[in-house]
Amino acid sequence: MELNTLWFCLIAVLWTGYLVLEGFDFGVGMWLSVLGRTPAERRAVLRTIGPVWDGNEVWLLTAGGATFAAFPEWYATLFSGFYLPLFLILVALIVRGIGLEFRSKLEDPTWQRRWEQAIQVGSWIPALLWGVAFANIVRGVPLDADHQFTGTFLGLLSPFALLGGLATTLLFLSHGAVFVALKTQGTLRTRALGWAKRMALPTLGVSGAFGLWTQVRYSVAWTWPVLGFVALALGAAALSVWREREGWSFTFSCLAIAGVVVLLFGSLFPDVMPALEPAHSLTVQNASSTPYTLRIMTYVAVALVPFVLAYQGWTYWVFRQRVTVDELTPAMGEG
Repeated sequence: MELNTLWFCLIAVLWTGYLVLEGFDFGVGMWLSVLGRTPAERRAVLRTIGPVWDGNEVWLLTAGGATFAAFPEWYATLFSGFYLPLFLILVALIVRGIGLEFRSKLEDPTWQRRWEQAIQVGSWIPALLWGVAFANIVRGVPLDADHQFTGTFLGLLSPFALLGGLATTLLFLSHGAVFVALKTQGTLRTRALGWAKRMALPTLGVSGAFGLWTQVRYSVAWTWPVLGFVALALGAAALSVWREREGWSFTFSCLAIAGVVVLLFGSLFPDVMPALEPAHSLTVQNASSTPYTLRIMTYVAVALVPFVLAYQGWTYWVFRQRVTVDELTPAMGEG
């Protein structure tokens, strides 16, 4: 396997880690005021992600950095062409992070409610726009001969892209509800399971429609089994949550999101940024760095990534216990 192809696959792995882990963070944030009906319950909901949310965002930073280093042409075209949606995502992530850190600084109901609203808005926007962005990348965008984006923001809001945004939003809502059920007890767990059961079929239907549209219109033959895997995983997640087996449901939800990433990146390859005019497309060949750069990056990744994975795995193990409302005092924060 050539190094540019290897790094395309590694970037897909990084996006898989980000969307699987940050996906339930977004879901928890979106459900905050629905699942948490009292200040104590909302505090408990936020505690489920308090120890891990910032570590989950490292996957996004790493994916962006790897794209910049391995495929600078892709990075330049993507971040200039998608400037407005990516800017909105960045602002939302910043606001959400500040909300998670600042909510518990004062025991003032108005202060806490405003930051809770910031957390919710900062979760809904990325959940929607990441789907819109990836759908556009798969569909193709207007590029000129110099690989410059020539479209507009409104041009990115095609029916296919909006369906992609709706699919990721529902996936993350289901993912987050199951995660809250997995990490809480009593009333919160029961309430989260109830919403997860309600979300199961809409998530399966919308995600299935988006996956089928992607496969038929933009993908290749070998990703048909991937689409089937995603459908089976979503079906198994729904069946597990109906049986109130949230651990299995969460596992299948993770596998479904991972399968969606494989479907999207499999549909792209060998392009990294398809153009509506195929001759102007960016590929793993014409967008990559030099072989020397890719070789150095590979050495660094092999040396450091195992430590990062071990540390994050240890973090999840340490904070694996369920959260209960009774164990939280009013002074306790979310982190």
